[in-house]
Amino acid sequence: MGLTTDVLVVGGGPAGLAAAIAARKKGLSVIVVDGGKPPIDKACGEGLLPGTLAVLRELGISIQGRDGERFQSIRFIDGNISATANFPRDGGIGVRRTVLHQKMAARAEEWGVELRWNTPVTGISRSGAIVGGGPIQAQWIVGADGIHSRVRRWSGLDASVIRELRFAQRRHYRIRLLADCVEVYWGRRIQAYITPLAGDETCVVLISRDPAMNFDEALGEFPELADSLKNTELSSVQRGAVTATCKLDSVWRENIALVGDASGSVDAITGEGLGLSFRQALALADALGEQDLEKYQSAHGRLARQPHLMSRLLLLLDGCLPLRRRVLRGFAKDPDLFSRLLVAHITEISPAFLAETSARLGWRLITA
Repeated sequence: MGLTTDVLVVGGGPAGLAAAIAARKKGLSVIVVDGGKPPIDKACGEGLLPGTLAVLRELGISIQGRDGERFQSIRFIDGNISATANFPRDGGIGVRRTVLHQKMAARAEEWGVELRWNTPVTGISRSGAIVGGGPIQAQWIVGADGIHSRVRRWSGLDASVIRELRFAQRRHYRIRLLADCVEVYWGRRIQAYITPLAGDETCVVLISRDPAMNFDEALGEFPELADSLKNTELSSVQRGAVTATCKLDSVWRENIALVGDASGSVDAITGEGLGLSFRQALALADALGEQDLEKYQSAHGRLARQPHLMSRLLLLLDGCLPLRRRVLRGFAKDPDLFSRLLVAHITEISPAFLAETSARLGWRLITA
């Protein structure tokens, strides 16, 4: 006789752990299974924005200053153009992905989530899944197994996927480059993301459309940044990942629901991937508590709307140099406008705020 649980979460990354914690808070029993072992790492920018920190607190996970390095602003740099905007409230924090994962796994255990690492899933059915060679019966199955989700494929939800891929590589350098700020360098269809971390470490991520990108050659696209990192010791191995803009027609079928990148994703250029996953986890828990996954479908679409819009706008800047230079010159002349757009990106805003900000942006594009 196999194990039985209310919710079986396939995938023990941040999205899966968030879904597990949120479901336990609704009083459901939860088992999380993952073929890997903690802490789970991923090549990402490692900057947690204010909205992401807020939803982590809602899940009962507190990220303290000692866990990383706080930042209050973001700077866009394109050649000799530089524009800076301030984050609202307390700003964000740069945290190693492994540190975040450890804290989330510990919180899940505190809530009574059963975590089964080194336990691959080989198939699913309406009654549960085959896990580590044996069955686990579950009322609900949650696929939180990433961009290349097997749960999505097994459930037939993969047929409607639309993807636009880019490719990321990350290094950690043993140097303190920034204080109280994250930076995004813009080049020819490539960006460099610079995030301060705890212990005088700096996270550097390069993202481009070239799957064969060489890190050192690509870094040469940004001479000043390359010079500042020259002869600097690496504090971790280089890692690569795929980042995607991905949409599905449906994120559930029968008793199976998808969350995080498995349910569709936004390009890492937005910095909102984790925050979106965590908000989806809370919405999914609400739907499971009411046994109504259609409610989750509606909430999922609403939550993804703004990040997908911002992703399209930023990728437009990535692909159109004249427009990007014009926009950044406008931001440099009007830092308050840049800050207002940042607020619109990471918080819910009123129609009046959006209308005024859009009008100011249009004027700056005309006069830049």
